[in-house]
Amino acid sequence: MNTDNDTIAAIATPAGRGGVAIIRVSGKLVTTIAEAVVGTLPTPFKASHKLFKDKNAELIDDGVVIYFPAPRSFTGEDVLELQGHGSPVVMDMLLQRCIELGARIARPGEFSERAFLNDKLDLTQAEAIADLIDSGSRQAARSALRSLQGDFSQAINSLLSKMIELRVYVEAALDFPEEEIDFLADPHVLQRLEAIQTELREITEKAQQGSLLRNGIHLVIIGKPNAGKSSLLNALAGNDTAIVTEIAGTTRDVLRETIDLDGLPLHLVDTAGLRESDDPVEKIGIERAWKAIEKADIALLLQDDSHEETQLDTHLKEIVDKLPDGLPLLVVHNKIDLSHKQAGKQGNKIYLSAKHKQGIDLLKTELKQRIGYHDSTEDIFIARRRHLQSLAKTQEFVKHAEQQLVEFNAGELMAEELRLAQDELGQITGKFTSDDLLGEIFSSFCIGK
Repeated sequence: MNTDNDTIAAIATPAGRGGVAIIRVSGKLVTTIAEAVVGTLPTPFKASHKLFKDKNAELIDDGVVIYFPAPRSFTGEDVLELQGHGSPVVMDMLLQRCIELGARIARPGEFSERAFLNDKLDLTQAEAIADLIDSGSRQAARSALRSLQGDFSQAINSLLSKMIELRVYVEAALDFPEEEIDFLADPHVLQRLEAIQTELREITEKAQQGSLLRNGIHLVIIGKPNAGKSSLLNALAGNDTAIVTEIAGTTRDVLRETIDLDGLPLHLVDTAGLRESDDPVEKIGIERAWKAIEKADIALLLQDDSHEETQLDTHLKEIVDKLPDGLPLLVVHNKIDLSHKQAGKQGNKIYLSAKHKQGIDLLKTELKQRIGYHDSTEDIFIARRRHLQSLAKTQEFVKHAEQQLVEFNAGELMAEELRLAQDELGQITGKFTSDDLLGEIFSSFCIGK
């Protein structure tokens, strides 16, 4: 249970003017605040029209109030929602009135944190709240909702149960040798371990897709000046984000655009042409281009197909050699309308015309294949980088457990590897999560969540 006795309050709606804005209050002083602000404790779970008054009984606003008594509330504590008109001035006056009555401003994510601490949500569900609010596509929103409803947690808990059952069997054989249970010779032990590995791989694959939906992919477009990088950015984005001219070096800074690639947020970065330049402004743009390349998930090297290909390779070889190790590279030949070629794929290269939007769909399909994104996301749940890291570590521990069983017949070490795997998997839902990690997770939320 949450041991913080403070009553917290915050504006739970976005900043700015609107028809309605909401102040959320949670904690032991909710009944006191409700009686002072609206004159009486509202009927639980029923929306009531009330007048909101200050300490001098002067009118602040009139609106709707809803009271959620503990434990039947989002946080598990007494919760009060004051719904007034969406004026920043009015909301500030109402919030200050709650503070006068003993509440304090909530920290970022503190409502969700209290819901977690009071066992109303596990950690993946709490994170899914922020992911649902921040979702950039319909698929991401659906996946976040699955996590919020507990799909991800159920998958993890099912795997944990099977892992615990196997540990109990192994450790019982170790603790009671007089029973003469030779678990090392029992083929069912290895079968159960392999079943755990299979289920773990399936969960990891779904989590990887969910991570792509949440974070998207950063694609940086690089190449020589006037290769058509800005035209390609515009063609992918579907609007004229970048200025396009026949003059080389038009783009002198990094341009960014995010598009929805069949549900996947694709963060496009158009860079200044990578070349030697004495222009101080262009040099700054080139420096920023290289910084963007260092943070990219995939680089698209654009070549001007209207020139001789051997000459292109000579000029671009230095750029390719300077790319970060391990950065996936997709080579695209542009301006096939000038070289009189057909749009398509030849080997590992894509041929297209950004100007005439020929081959753009082919490029999108290739990008999805390169990053391993599947269009079907019906059973995908949203996931974060820390989830993938924990799943990867769990896979290593389970693999080591199998190695101890098969190669060394070391039951004690196998049991220890399973314990480590269980603890690591428990990090995802919050069963074995440190306070430092909790602070890091909830501090990334907005105030009012």
